[in-house]
Amino acid sequence: MVTLFACGDVMTGRGVDQILAHPGDPRLWEAQVRDARQYVGLAEAANGAISRPVDDAWPWGDALATMDEAAPDVRLVNLETSVTTSNDAAADDKQVLYRMAPANVGCLGVARPDVCTLANNHVLDFGPAGLRETCDVLAAAGLATAGAGRDATEAARPTTVDFHGGRLLVVSCGTASSGIPSHWAAGSDRPGVNLLPDLQPCTADALAERIGRNRRPGDVVVVSVHWGSNWGYELPRDHVEFAHRLVDGGVDVVHGHSSHHVRPVEVYRGRLILHGCGDFIDDYEGIGGYDGYRDDLRPMFFAEIDPATGALTRLRIVPMQARQMCLHLAAREDAKYLADLLERIGPPGTRAEVDRDRSIWLRPAALAC
Repeated sequence: MVTLFACGDVMTGRGVDQILAHPGDPRLWEAQVRDARQYVGLAEAANGAISRPVDDAWPWGDALATMDEAAPDVRLVNLETSVTTSNDAAADDKQVLYRMAPANVGCLGVARPDVCTLANNHVLDFGPAGLRETCDVLAAAGLATAGAGRDATEAARPTTVDFHGGRLLVVSCGTASSGIPSHWAAGSDRPGVNLLPDLQPCTADALAERIGRNRRPGDVVVVSVHWGSNWGYELPRDHVEFAHRLVDGGVDVVHGHSSHHVRPVEVYRGRLILHGCGDFIDDYEGIGGYDGYRDDLRPMFFAEIDPATGALTRLRIVPMQARQMCLHLAAREDAKYLADLLERIGPPGTRAEVDRDRSIWLRPAALAC
């Protein structure tokens, strides 16, 4: 068996960057907030003072020990920030821009991710120069990436992770529905992200066919996709059909993200589909307006997969809670809340049980179209 750890968006820029040892330029281009340190102030107003600077492990909090204890074979995160000193702010009416100072890259390395996916709506916030620096900084830190690059070939290329007796392939892609501008798409001689033109069946088939060219018998294939709106539990029909088409084409895991909270989990033909993993690390603490979604709860997904078949055998979810820009193991009542939510929003037949250690053991059901 191979165990995959996956989570949602890891946004170590803006306010998170400001509490680390080497904060970058705090300037922002937002209509209401012009200094990233204001987001630190919001978090402190909500949950208490943060003693600065924090060490690289601080934003991950209890998640690091949880990962080490679980000892997954592969760790997969969606890195939703640029890592750059560039001031070339995106010139397309985009106001919310994320960047982390390259000197703080140790904040990512401390979690030891095997792959950082980059096909999202913030990796090019500071233009092609910012993207190039992001890729260079991550590579120099020994962090493998997928989903963005100096041209379309690099952006679409699967990233391979070896595990005991096999390989796991990760392809990262994004959609316009997540806020990725169309001109961010990588071209034959243009840096950018692996942007899907649409979610039509032919697009899914073409993606699966390209992956198949690199696949060997026994490989586990993950498609990590940044898609959809920030809020809401209802799944767009084209998302469901696209994910199913990928599985039909040989994909074993669909790792969806972009929503600020968890979305339904399903199993289709034995394969795991995470429609929305929710945020994991960010500086949204203290921002009101969507409290009913409990976006303070940050799930860690540990999926056990049979490499011989690609089928999911077990799914464990460990809920964290964000406080003071740090992840803490959620209280039992919060774990119960998340378990009940996953049952309620999931396909009929979804079952979730909370263990003594506050882990959620999820038995997803097939989602009817």
